[in-house]
Amino acid sequence: MRRAVCPGSFDPITNGHLDIIERASKLYDVVHVAVAINRNKQGMFTIEERIALIEETTAQYGNIVVESHLGLLVDFCRERDIPAIVKGLRAVSDFDYELQMAQMNHGLTGVETLFLPTSPTYSFLSSTLVKEVASYGGDVSHLLPETVHRRLVERIAERRAQQ
Repeated sequence: MRRAVCPGSFDPITNGHLDIIERASKLYDVVHVAVAINRNKQGMFTIEERIALIEETTAQYGNIVVESHLGLLVDFCRERDIPAIVKGLRAVSDFDYELQMAQMNHGLTGVETLFLPTSPTYSFLSSTLVKEVASYGGDVSHLLPETVHRRLVERIAERRAQQ
C-alpha cells in the first residue's frame, strides 16, 4: 500500500491545501494529513476544529486519514510506516526552505519528499493571508471551502464580541 503524508498547520485549510491533498490522494493509496501542534502559537481554530474541518472537506476523496502531531514529522512517518512527504510549493522562496527540510528529513530517516507545484490559481494563498484579509472584512469566500469560510467568519465575529 502506497502511503504519504501532507503536513501543515491548516489554520484554516484553504483551497490551496485541498488542491495538494486531492492530487496526492490520486497518487497514493492512503494520504495522512498531519495537523501540526505548535504550543507556541495561538491558532484561529483548535487542533480538534481543524481536524474536523479537514475531515469534512476531504471526505469525498475516500483515502484521507487526518491526525494531529507534535514533534518531528519524521517520527510521525516512522510510527506509521509512511515513506513519503508531499509538500506544495507556491514560489521559489518556498523551495529554498522546503529543500533543506527534505534533505534533513531524508538524512534522519530516509523518508522522501515529493514537491507538487501549487496550481497558479492558489500560488499566492496562505492561511495567514486569508485570516488577515477576512479579519478586515475582505471577501475570501473563493479561497476556502464553503463550510470553512462560514466557520472563519463566525470565529472572527466571536473574537470581536469578546474584545
